[in-house]
Amino acid sequence: MHFLARIFENLEQQPDRCAVIEVHGTELREHDGRVLLDHIARAHAFVAAAGVQPGDRVAVLAPNSAKWVCADLAALACGAIVVPLYDKQEPKELAVMLRSAKPSLLLAGSRELAETIALAWPEHCRVAVFDDVFETEPSKAGLHAIAPEDPVAIIYTSGTSGVPKGVVLSRANVDFMIPKTIERLAKVAIDRQVPDRVFHFLPFCFAASRMMLWTQLSRPNPIMISTDLTKLVVEMATAKPNYFLNVPAVLERIRNGVGAKIRERGGIALGLYERGIAASQAIAAGRGGFFDRVALGLAQRVVFGKIRTTIGEKLDFVISGSAPLAEETQRWFQMLGIPVYQAYGLTETTGIVSLDEPDQVVAGRVGVALGGVEIRTSDEGELLVRGPNIFAGYWEMAQETADVIRDGWFHTGDQVEIERGNIKIVGRIKNLIVPESGHNIAPEPLEEKFLAACPEATQCMIVGHARPFVAVLVPGRPPKSAIDRAIEQVNSDLPAYRKIRRAIVVDELFTPDNGLLTANQKLRRAVIERHFGSQIDAAYDAAKLERAKAPASASV
Repeated sequence: MHFLARIFENLEQQPDRCAVIEVHGTELREHDGRVLLDHIARAHAFVAAAGVQPGDRVAVLAPNSAKWVCADLAALACGAIVVPLYDKQEPKELAVMLRSAKPSLLLAGSRELAETIALAWPEHCRVAVFDDVFETEPSKAGLHAIAPEDPVAIIYTSGTSGVPKGVVLSRANVDFMIPKTIERLAKVAIDRQVPDRVFHFLPFCFAASRMMLWTQLSRPNPIMISTDLTKLVVEMATAKPNYFLNVPAVLERIRNGVGAKIRERGGIALGLYERGIAASQAIAAGRGGFFDRVALGLAQRVVFGKIRTTIGEKLDFVISGSAPLAEETQRWFQMLGIPVYQAYGLTETTGIVSLDEPDQVVAGRVGVALGGVEIRTSDEGELLVRGPNIFAGYWEMAQETADVIRDGWFHTGDQVEIERGNIKIVGRIKNLIVPESGHNIAPEPLEEKFLAACPEATQCMIVGHARPFVAVLVPGRPPKSAIDRAIEQVNSDLPAYRKIRRAIVVDELFTPDNGLLTANQKLRRAVIERHFGSQIDAAYDAAKLERAKAPASASV
């Protein structure tokens, strides 16, 4: 039985069972199988009446909600290929994707979204609003037959560089992935004889998010959905999750925010907190003694327990994906008693390549490959992947597909190190910085070290390609003393060519709204470098002038 049939069977056999819970501030709104099936039948009728044929594309542009889930399942039930879109993305970028996908129908979550996309995409197809879609008389039609090789989704890449490409995922891709995620969850979830409290705030337009949604509906287990990211703290307290899918940027903010609050208060709590961290690090490194164990035990009883309760009183673990998580942050959560299991994957790999095994977790590594998925590295250290999770190709982009799938192996573009099957992401091959010295420098490790050494900074980006030296771009204007101290710490054990020689401090933070981050918090490096081009150029010009005035023996 394929994944979609399984989801519908679960809803039909247990119509009174809660399937989707919307979190609205302090309120939980439950939707059982009967309600979802009614919504799906109404959307199914609307999509069919709009003339959508099997194989046609149906775009969905809306924030996460129970109706989003129903619109998605209804379009799939009609045999359509769903094109999920991020509702916060720039309209002009959405228009590029829509011109590529050529949908027959676009389902928008609100009239405002419908009007916005119509303006950005003048040649648009029929655009319908959820309010109208779900007022239609329900259809009694069943599932359209879907063959294993049939596409079920076209998910556009985040566009960190170049034009977004539509990743075509087949039924077979999803049929392979769902049992794998269910199997891995069974290893880490606590069996309480009651459903897991699973909270989800990442947009369903991403492959990993879609896998989380379909995994919970397939188990079956309710999924709790954020409805307002500006109230995420309140929603998290209301949801009281056992676990949730996260991105490193959010976990970094939690860690830095906790540290900042404790430093503000000072006193005994600060001393216990800092001593506890030092003791935890010493014990993890195998050099902790009796007093370290005493200090850690005291910190756990007095400080760490309260921090854990603040983060999530029922939280068993966190799943982190989308980018590698800093070792220090993963160890910090582990110190609090909150395991962080890393996942690694790309849209092209149906969201996942590797997941942490609970007994093989190594801080800073992203786990071992799923069973049935092969991995190896190229001569350049690039991770290559082969298996049933590899996508069918980029939508109407044969050459681009051939560029990344060679001899059956998908070239991920990620530079990695593999030890005993456990993967460590070093950086993106295309992100490599080559300064005038000619050395290849992966920026990600330097950025990770800088942020760990400078908790006052929440973001940074290394620059220096074809420049005389490496510099760090720091938004938000943290104190100069903190930046200088961090640079000195980072540089202490680096060869000369990798040392950070200057900080370029700017006011504006990197956000998805200003186009400097992708929706899942990844740096849009080329865009950032263009955006702050004048400040970057000025910093290097100033350094050149300083060098010209300095004695001949002085270095930059």
